[in-house]
Amino acid sequence: MQGALTRYRIIAYIVGVGLLALVVVGMPLKYLGDNDTVVAVVGPAHGFLFMVYLVLTFDLSRRAGWSFPRMIGVMLAGTIPFLSFWVERKVSKQWIPQRQAELANSPA
Repeated sequence: MQGALTRYRIIAYIVGVGLLALVVVGMPLKYLGDNDTVVAVVGPAHGFLFMVYLVLTFDLSRRAGWSFPRMIGVMLAGTIPFLSFWVERKVSKQWIPQRQAELANSPA
């Protein structure tokens, strides 16, 4: 299950950075500077990586036993700038004590 968390954390950061690049750099350039190069390049890449984010979030939620609303909430976090970073940190902080408790209770 640690591998699922690691994959989720990596993709959450990548999707978060891609979304910030689109919102902070790409959109102003497109609408204020009449240059859509950043949106044309980063947009499709972000779209593909967001699909990967959804799959990896689903994988983590199944392994961690999350409820359906929690899984959907974490998935939606990738659609709002900066939120994917905050939710990733929150998931990781909750996961680490839970994982340590599992390891302490498992037979050696």
